[in-house]
Amino acid sequence: MNDARPGAGAGAPTVLRMILGRRLQEARQGAGLSLDDAAKALRVTPLTIRRLEKAEVGLKILYVEKLLETYGAGGQEIEEFVGLAERANEPGWWHPYRDVMPSWFTAYVSLETGARTLRTYEPQYVTGLLQTPGYARAVLRGGFPNDGEDDLDRRVELRLRRQSLLTRQDAPTLWVVMEEAVLHRVVGGPEVMREQIDRLLEASELEHVSVDVVPFAAGAHVGACAPFTYFRFEERELPDIVYSEILSASVYLDQRADVVAHLEAHNRLSLKTSSADSRALLNRMRKEYS
Repeated sequence: MNDARPGAGAGAPTVLRMILGRRLQEARQGAGLSLDDAAKALRVTPLTIRRLEKAEVGLKILYVEKLLETYGAGGQEIEEFVGLAERANEPGWWHPYRDVMPSWFTAYVSLETGARTLRTYEPQYVTGLLQTPGYARAVLRGGFPNDGEDDLDRRVELRLRRQSLLTRQDAPTLWVVMEEAVLHRVVGGPEVMREQIDRLLEASELEHVSVDVVPFAAGAHVGACAPFTYFRFEERELPDIVYSEILSASVYLDQRADVVAHLEAHNRLSLKTSSADSRALLNRMRKEYS
């Protein structure tokens, strides 16, 4: 088996489960065993083994120990792996917000926390990682019109806490591509929009953050679709993943063809503008809100 110590950022529970699941799969295959063989060792169905390897369920420690023994792992190796499995089963920092957090979004925050590179395409709103408190409140108020003030406050707090990953020592690279329409959509009023544009201008000066604005003049283009986020990780076990959403559903894509299609779309969109042009557009829009 491989060294079970994940790299920086891999401690996010869902991401860590993905890494350990992949390593369990590699260990099984390295031992020359099938899903059926592993299932017989635990007296479970092959589907249970598959779900463990796909990180679709928590890692039961007794299952992990028995599987590793079956695959021929040694005592210290099992002990280190079990320690990581226990960490992977711990609640993430976002757990206290679960009452105002859709269940499907837990995976997103975990991926966001563990990624080395994030690329986003936003046709409607400023990406959550760069929203100001006022802008975030207005967006969330529109998305959850029936929320009371306490729940709304907690949603805003969660969104702002997510932004701390951009100021940590091992901050990921963030590359945002947004439509000019985002800047014309008046969210929260002119003052909120002016503050939000200031935030985008400040963020664009950071070494690890890029903000590109695709102007109306770009016309029709490949990115005229739903918003999406592309995640890339340091850990070799993790594939590149794309998240996208529509009004009533969300989807996580890790098939190479799907991921490449979104990555190419992001690349093409970025060619529709430049950093200098984007900053000029942001400054022009800021004046309009002054």
